[in-house]
Amino acid sequence: MPIPPDLDNMTVTYDGLTIEWLGYATVRLEAADGTVVYLDPGRYGVLTGEWEPDTPGVAHPPSRDYRPEDGDVVCVTHAHHYDPDGIDRVASEDATVVAFEGMDLQGSRRDLPRLANLDYELRAVDDESDLVVAGVAIWTLPAYNEPNGPHTRPDGSPYHPEGRGCGYLLAIDGTRVCWPGDTDVLDGHAALAVDVFLPPIGGAFTMDRTEAAALANELKPELVVPIHYNTFEALETDAEAFAAAVDDEIAVTLDS
Repeated sequence: MPIPPDLDNMTVTYDGLTIEWLGYATVRLEAADGTVVYLDPGRYGVLTGEWEPDTPGVAHPPSRDYRPEDGDVVCVTHAHHYDPDGIDRVASEDATVVAFEGMDLQGSRRDLPRLANLDYELRAVDDESDLVVAGVAIWTLPAYNEPNGPHTRPDGSPYHPEGRGCGYLLAIDGTRVCWPGDTDVLDGHAALAVDVFLPPIGGAFTMDRTEAAALANELKPELVVPIHYNTFEALETDAEAFAAAVDDEIAVTLDS
């Protein structure tokens, strides 16, 4: 059941929680008490005003020069989504950064600072962590592509090997939000208790729109906000077809 967001900034509200897709994998969550959480902020110019679509007219939040510096918690799933400038743009002065400890910074083609060098409190996590930060309960989830599975390089090696990243399940003011990260659909995903599901639907490097819709139908959340699509050509997909494949009793918000 598609529902319209605020198309100026891709914002939707669920049970007092404001959910805003800012582009690529960047999501802002604000609880009724004012607590703000960001997921994977930045990359590809989505927070600097520099992002432009590879294909004109694709549905995606517009880029803007975004620097609210209001985040209490900033969660980072893996090295490809690690953007120190993006973190600085969204994090408050006393923010806590929660980041996967096994990020392969040495293998990145970008010159990235060590997590320990960031000017914020750091909570390093693995893919089975359980912690509370700023009153937000956080559980981490495995996130990877299966070797020789559908989302691998031509030689069969996974784009995201096991042990290089994680997903997040958050409990914010009673609402459970799941961002599974850059991953295939894995054993155990369907057993999660989720109110708001933020699946990647772009395919290529993650579950595609068909796989994500099937997982949503198993999870049966109240609301689905697909992200991680149409940012660049390899992630372009038919979001309307994704929404049509989700069961009618589940609300789906699209940027269209």
